[in-house]
Amino acid sequence: MGRMDIEIRSATPQEMGQLGLIGAYVYGGSFGDGPENTVSQSNRPEWTLGAFHGDQMVASYATIPFTMRVNGNAIALGGVSAVGTLPEYRRQGLARRLTTRAFEDMCERGQPLAALWASQAAIYQRYGYAQVADDRRYAIDTVDIGFFDGDPGPGRVKLLDAEAAYNTVKALYIAFIADRMCYLHRARPLWENNAFASRSEDGPVHVAVSHDEHGEADGYAIYTLRSDRVGHPARSQELVVRDLAWLSTDAYRSLWSWFARHDLVGRVRWDRAPVDDPAPQLMVEPRLLNATATEGLWLRVVDVESALAGRGYRNGGSADTEADGEAPIEVTIEISDDDLTPWNTGTYRLSVTDGRAEVSGTPGRGELVMAVRTLALLYAGTYPARQLAAWGLIEGEPSALTRADRIFATANGPSCPDNF
Repeated sequence: MGRMDIEIRSATPQEMGQLGLIGAYVYGGSFGDGPENTVSQSNRPEWTLGAFHGDQMVASYATIPFTMRVNGNAIALGGVSAVGTLPEYRRQGLARRLTTRAFEDMCERGQPLAALWASQAAIYQRYGYAQVADDRRYAIDTVDIGFFDGDPGPGRVKLLDAEAAYNTVKALYIAFIADRMCYLHRARPLWENNAFASRSEDGPVHVAVSHDEHGEADGYAIYTLRSDRVGHPARSQELVVRDLAWLSTDAYRSLWSWFARHDLVGRVRWDRAPVDDPAPQLMVEPRLLNATATEGLWLRVVDVESALAGRGYRNGGSADTEADGEAPIEVTIEISDDDLTPWNTGTYRLSVTDGRAEVSGTPGRGELVMAVRTLALLYAGTYPARQLAAWGLIEGEPSALTRADRIFATANGPSCPDNF
């Protein structure tokens, strides 16, 4: 079969069932069997790309339009999903053709970043993605929940009906993610597909909201509760945290203390705590969290200039220092050959003043030289430039690395609790 036998194009509404069937087979039923499964129902034809052999879709790809937080700013993101190829059409470069076309489309649509949950790391590292987020998984008995200083938090926590609590938790989530990295803006469908998803095996979804001393909501937990999940004669229940947000440490402590009140729960499980979650530093016996690291979000810079310009920067030159004659903090970054997005190859001057960035192409060598994959790690605040240089992923002089660390520093580690 020659390359001319395959057409790359979007699916029509009538062909969305084929997208569902590829997803059903490739992912072994994880998202449902048959054509009307989650894969086909959660995507729209205009978001899709397919490789078609005649009338048959033989490989699939979808780019969901999201908005992502990037250190205080909002930026357009292409959420890559539904990637799969039927076995008889594999090893023919179809995934690469779809990815190349998708990056071109994202650039034209003004989506400077792409992100995904990787089925296999080897696939997506070839395409310039980097794993920018680690998650933590906790599993702790309620009798072991306690704080090193004995402070359980002053908040008053109430159990609310999930539907009635929606507007409250949405407002809290918006405030919680404002300065964070890689969290998604959630439209109603994203809430319903993740935090509020109805799964018969998990039982009802519960919402607990913490209130401060003035009665203002300052945190929430969304979770499920089921018996006969833990091999304990008196505490067989498992409480699974779906989503947790807090606007203060008091709220965070109060929500954990709420979990501890569940005397029949032998395990509180939270599968997607952010890597910089404070529990290990607050618990009296942090080892009893049984924390393990799990793989989080993968990120790809599709349009370097737009991505750098759209990011939030909390460090760098300030208006005050500029008034005193001191220049804004600057660094030039050279992106080595990027064959999938060749428009990225080149050198960029990044200048930051009072948290605002100016980005422009500039001739010659950059002070820092890196692959586009490494830029994703620096951009997300996953690792500092000095660490990446120590691993041989950035070439540059110490002074330029110091400036880059100052520019790209983040207050919070990257995290994304939402599947897509």
